[in-house]
Amino acid sequence: MDAFGIDIGGSGIKGAPVDLEKGCFAAERLRIPTPEASTPDAVARVCCELLDNFRVDPSVPVGVAFPAPIHPGRPIGYMANLDKSWIGVDITAKLSEACRRPVRVVNDADAAGLAEARYGAARGSKGLVIAVTLGTGIGTALVMDGKLIPNSELGHIAMGKNGEDAEKLAADSARQREDLSWKKWGKRLTKYLRLLEFYLSPEAFVIGGGVSKKHEKYFPYIEVDTPVYPAKLLNDAGIVGAASFAAERR
Repeated sequence: MDAFGIDIGGSGIKGAPVDLEKGCFAAERLRIPTPEASTPDAVARVCCELLDNFRVDPSVPVGVAFPAPIHPGRPIGYMANLDKSWIGVDITAKLSEACRRPVRVVNDADAAGLAEARYGAARGSKGLVIAVTLGTGIGTALVMDGKLIPNSELGHIAMGKNGEDAEKLAADSARQREDLSWKKWGKRLTKYLRLLEFYLSPEAFVIGGGVSKKHEKYFPYIEVDTPVYPAKLLNDAGIVGAASFAAERR
């Protein structure tokens, strides 16, 4: 295997070996439910279990996609989807020690965006690609010429009349909460993407998240100048992106 990727989520922790030339799994992934008490020790044990299951050699790069902003050498400062005891923990040091090998950690939205830019919907694109993950909130990733610019958090850009975060108005959760039609939601996404266009002038947008599977319902109502593509790697993106991130930082 070229590298191994792990994607840590609130309900499941998934891992698989990755073929970095093709950008796909080299073997079927394994998913283990996230421990009910998702403490650092409990999550680290699951990561070790995944590595042991696939008999990952210590020489193989290991990358982990994690649901929080990641700053190497600094502790986690915010946690929404796992146990609050993660706050104050240096996750890279924690997982590297537990797994007895170097582990590289990247924000989960960044991992997904990196995978889409290198292997998925925006493969071959030059310049800036912005990957937008639509779900409970809005996750974003900036990839410039195939290189990740981490921790963008552009779902929190002010969009509403009263300065509300974009994700409060344009996330998929807002569509469901307000029972918006696909057309009305598409127009909200237009407003959000136009803000990103104005400030960053990207070459492409990639729209991910579970709702990207239904892109034909709302893409016709998105009116921006930049090409907009639905994500291709979907649930595989976190693992593939984490593995690719780890391999380039050996």
